[in-house]
Amino acid sequence: MSGGEQEPGRYYVGVDVGTGSVRAALVDQSGVLLAFADQAIKQWEPQFNHHEQSSEDIWAACCAVTKKVVQGIDLKQIRGLGFDATCSLVVLDKQFRPLPVNHEGDSRRNIIMWLDHRAVSQVHRINETKHSVLQYVGGMMSVEMQAPKLLWLKENLRETCWDKAGHFFDLPDFLSWKATGVAARSLCSLVCKWTYSADKGWDDSFWKMVGLEDFVADNYSKIGNQVLPPGASLGNGLTPEAAKDLGLPTGTAVAASLIDAHAGGLGVIGADVRGHGLVCEGQPVTSRLAVICGTSSCHMGISKDPIFVPGVWGPYFSAMVPGFWLNEGGQSVTGKLIDHMVQGHAAFPELQAKATARCQNIYAYLNSHLDLIKKARPVGFLTVDLHVWPDFHGNRSPLADLTLKGMVTGLKLSQDLDDLAILYLATVQAIAFGTRFIIEAMEAAGHSISTLFLCGGLSKNPLFVQMHADITGMPVVLSQEVESVLVGAAILGACASGDFTSVQEAMAKMSKVGKVVFPRREDKKYYDKKYQVFLKLVEHQKEYSAIMSGD
Repeated sequence: MSGGEQEPGRYYVGVDVGTGSVRAALVDQSGVLLAFADQAIKQWEPQFNHHEQSSEDIWAACCAVTKKVVQGIDLKQIRGLGFDATCSLVVLDKQFRPLPVNHEGDSRRNIIMWLDHRAVSQVHRINETKHSVLQYVGGMMSVEMQAPKLLWLKENLRETCWDKAGHFFDLPDFLSWKATGVAARSLCSLVCKWTYSADKGWDDSFWKMVGLEDFVADNYSKIGNQVLPPGASLGNGLTPEAAKDLGLPTGTAVAASLIDAHAGGLGVIGADVRGHGLVCEGQPVTSRLAVICGTSSCHMGISKDPIFVPGVWGPYFSAMVPGFWLNEGGQSVTGKLIDHMVQGHAAFPELQAKATARCQNIYAYLNSHLDLIKKARPVGFLTVDLHVWPDFHGNRSPLADLTLKGMVTGLKLSQDLDDLAILYLATVQAIAFGTRFIIEAMEAAGHSISTLFLCGGLSKNPLFVQMHADITGMPVVLSQEVESVLVGAAILGACASGDFTSVQEAMAKMSKVGKVVFPRREDKKYYDKKYQVFLKLVEHQKEYSAIMSGD
């Protein structure tokens, strides 16, 4: 945007609550980050597959980082505030005080995190109902959604949590309530994680069928009966108390929130691509797939009409871009898997020492080490004998099977730095093959995708980006601002302020193309062969499982 189009000096704050940290940015009206701050947040894992956080700890971190990014700014120029967060479940009592989601009775730990898999039995029973709402989550509800977690609380913590609960919030909605005192929920959270329908509302029969009829009886007051589209302005803006906590003026506009991945999608998918030689330039926005890749990865595709993709969540109406249906594929662990594979290797201490000596992070060092050992061949060819199936935390899409496990084939006795680098490469490739698998499922159902738009922490890794281009055969667009999720959150604040007439207008003006990475077409045959092996791995795993469970 040229400086003359709007009066200068209009700023927006975006706050992003990820898995391990809270981040904030001050963003101007053309989408440029002017200040950034982050702060780690606590996580507890009291037992395997139980992951918990504290809403008070997270809110304190939101306040700390927001104060940092607005230091030295004329606060009158800050027009709006937007929040995004992981789709974790926050539990409060009737006086909005934290309640324990654990057997220890520790009320500080009042959040069941998105990646928590405690509710396996509950989600299995929910899926056995075959209720019609399940067609909007790819036919199978994920253990990471809220209904199974709510059922787990009812069945396991009846006295200490369930009976005392007054409010169950998705974390993004908790943040907007904390800022404004308005308990309205975002359409994004409720449609994507709670089975709400944008046109029909809640389905009483579903909640009764799964054993959560309590919500129907009180007209859904505990889980939300006032619903607003993302970017809508909430109440009278910041309350005096929240304004003091955040270091912002009372009454600053606050937007209805988004889930973090959806904020990333909003921050990248609407970018003006003219002049980059991309096929999607002459195509509708529905030809673009936003891939938000951090601890986990989400694959966001939009369509004008609803498309039902087996094993892929959605279609969700207006959950990310108003007026469009959203399908959301995903991989439960990506960044977390890469860390797991690298840190668990015998050569990891050597890698740490060498990367530190060179003042590099471990992944930059591994990428340069791969370039050293590849010799005359393309780097991807180093994994000709090493193949990984990446579902170490189950498969979210397109198989929707949380019982699947990770697989590695082609291991040798040697455990040196070369072996570590090649295992890292094979893991990155496996994640890219998972993306290809999701794209093929979406296209088979009716999507037409030509270009990937990547954002999130892993998009800063050039090897990860190049492998996604080579393995999918599609160009990858990276944003000018690498922190696209924060730009997405700021876009919400900009919409709430009234400075833009629509989310689409804000997207077009606040997201910019940075770099485009094209696939190496000459390597296509090699990756097609590796993809055949990739698909064989899961086929074999199912065969092994059938053998072991047989008579």
